[in-house]
Amino acid sequence: MMKRIVLFLATNLAVLAVLSVTLRLLGVERILDEQGVGLDMNSLIIFAAVLGFGGSLISLFISKWTAKRMMGLRVIETPATAVEQWLINTVQRQAEQAGIGMPEVAIYEGAEMNAFATGWNRNDSLVAVSSGLLQQMDRAEVEAVLGHEISHVANGDMVTLALIQGVVNTFVIVLSRVVGHLVDRVVFKTERGHGPAFWITTIVAELVLGILASIIVMWFSRQREYRADAGGAKLAGRTSMINALAKLGGVQQTEGLPDQLAAFGIAGGKGLSDLFRTHPRIEDRIARLREQG
Repeated sequence: MMKRIVLFLATNLAVLAVLSVTLRLLGVERILDEQGVGLDMNSLIIFAAVLGFGGSLISLFISKWTAKRMMGLRVIETPATAVEQWLINTVQRQAEQAGIGMPEVAIYEGAEMNAFATGWNRNDSLVAVSSGLLQQMDRAEVEAVLGHEISHVANGDMVTLALIQGVVNTFVIVLSRVVGHLVDRVVFKTERGHGPAFWITTIVAELVLGILASIIVMWFSRQREYRADAGGAKLAGRTSMINALAKLGGVQQTEGLPDQLAAFGIAGGKGLSDLFRTHPRIEDRIARLREQG
């Protein structure tokens, strides 16, 4: 499900922006200018790592809080219907099989068939399903979707994603400032400190490099989907997992997830190209499951 990743990436970008502006206002970025002559690479790398990993790790730790507020989730604390009781029982059984702590279980209103899992560790997670998924899939298919999401949690995908995003953020911050420094010195001949060209070029370079670097994050996202599909097949049966994916691939979604959450949902999304897809194509996922059988 695509919701989890998009929510994480959007939060990561927001946290990065806030940290960057705050550090700039506090004058911390002045440590990057070595006596007004050139970049202090050691200081730059430390600064970039703090900022880059700070954004991704903060996003990870607040992922459940963000999901609940962005999606309007209704966490099931006391099951009020037979469906809610079945959801709780199914998630509990699968969590025990996967060796993780019992996640919070939630439902959100949405006509699309989707679900997602998030949380900062295996024993403090959240699994949410849309009302549309419960209405349009049978219980065997829903069980497979839940198994897919439980597998994401058990595989530690959110933590790994946060670490990968932290590395990517760090490289983007370092390279963008190096590019900005070179343009400022070589093209605009600034001799001391940094002129407007440095900041403008740095911002543009961050945007461009961030888009290119997202290819790495998207590649990891696609690989983790294959692993989660295999996990869902193990927990709920290969046939049920294939049927759930086939239903997802054969239905025109009437209402998608918010852009911030798209990469975390099971249904995936349509990227500008395969390089930017958060999820493999449904037919590829089904083919991989059949090969594993």
